[in-house]
Amino acid sequence: MHVTTVIIGAGHAGLAMSRQLSSRSIDHVVLERGEVANSWRTERWDSLRLLTPTWHVTLPGADAVAGADPDGFLTVPELVAHLDRYAAAVDAPVHTGTTVTRVAATEAGYEVTTDRGTWTCASVVLAGGANNVAALPAAAHGVPDDVVSISTARYRSPADVPEGGVLVVGASASGVQLADELARSGRRVTIATGEHVRMPRTYRGRDAFWWMERAGVLDERYDEVDDIIRARHTPSPQLVGSPGHADIDLGTLQARGVEVVGKLGRLRDGVAQFSGGLANTVRLADLKLIRLLDRYDTWAHEQGHDGLGEPHRPDPTVVGASPRIEIDLHREGIRTVLWATGYRPDHSWLALPVLDHKGRLRHDGGVVTGAPGVYVLGTSLLRRRRSTYIGGADQDTAELAAHLADHLAGRSTPPSSVVGEPVSPR
Repeated sequence: MHVTTVIIGAGHAGLAMSRQLSSRSIDHVVLERGEVANSWRTERWDSLRLLTPTWHVTLPGADAVAGADPDGFLTVPELVAHLDRYAAAVDAPVHTGTTVTRVAATEAGYEVTTDRGTWTCASVVLAGGANNVAALPAAAHGVPDDVVSISTARYRSPADVPEGGVLVVGASASGVQLADELARSGRRVTIATGEHVRMPRTYRGRDAFWWMERAGVLDERYDEVDDIIRARHTPSPQLVGSPGHADIDLGTLQARGVEVVGKLGRLRDGVAQFSGGLANTVRLADLKLIRLLDRYDTWAHEQGHDGLGEPHRPDPTVVGASPRIEIDLHREGIRTVLWATGYRPDHSWLALPVLDHKGRLRHDGGVVTGAPGVYVLGTSLLRRRRSTYIGGADQDTAELAAHLADHLAGRSTPPSSVVGEPVSPR
């Protein structure tokens, strides 16, 4: 089978690229190992809502999310239904239940091998297909056999973990949300806290994403960042998409009875050992938060928005003077370790010279290095900070589709920064 472009992955990024290619009359297929929005269907917990408000969930050529409050936060079933409707609306040529096992170069382009046949093509777009593997630290190997070790990809609700204490490892968005959920269920929870990004849900009467959109934070480009590798691994902000627009951070967790300790170092003989630098970690997060709010205030003053609410600053994070640096899981009755440590891509099926010495995909703003005509989508800070969120797919796919079209036409130019219609913050 032959087609001009193969898109691997039918999540929001793959579907958005399909729409962009269709608008350019570039024939293509979208190969998906499961169903449309498969990761959302199979690897998310039951209570999860998006941390971005619905007005920010935009895709190229898509209508607003049907029946949803623009200022609310979609549940996973609502998002899946929206992506199903979008796939149908853009008539995306999706082949579900098709797992890609190998991508290799040929004289004419690329060969994409799947468990349902082989495709040849001139270009390939990696849009998240088969790239959701829980990123577990080395300490995960030290969990005792009689303690449940579970990642966020497998967790669905408190009913999935046995009675007893829970150690949540990671204090980014997922970690704090699940620590809060487990504590609400009556569990005794400890959260191991490394680097994190503290962010209030609302500031001066406006949502966090209203500020990031208006103040230009989301438009900062990847090639303007000093350390792009570090920036792409910055933890997701401590936000929760609750109907009440509530804040969530280490302070709210401690008020619910959650014990906060430092970053997990190792787990040996059933004893978890943590960094003693918790106070410095939270102090740095608070400092970065104040700098961000200062930036917002400066923008608001310069733009004549002084009529917004008062610039109240969140209280500093307070942690115990001597947080524990060692916990015996058995002695403390901890029956579960929940790893909220994110995901890593699995590119083992790429038979192409495109990985660095650490196995990371080398690319320049989504244009894969070492394989002309290969692109990647759906990663953090791909082309700008908004790339991290669903709403970033519109501009990303517009720019990379233009580059792909130039590649097919025999032109070789860097992808331009197409500025489409801006998202309209409410």
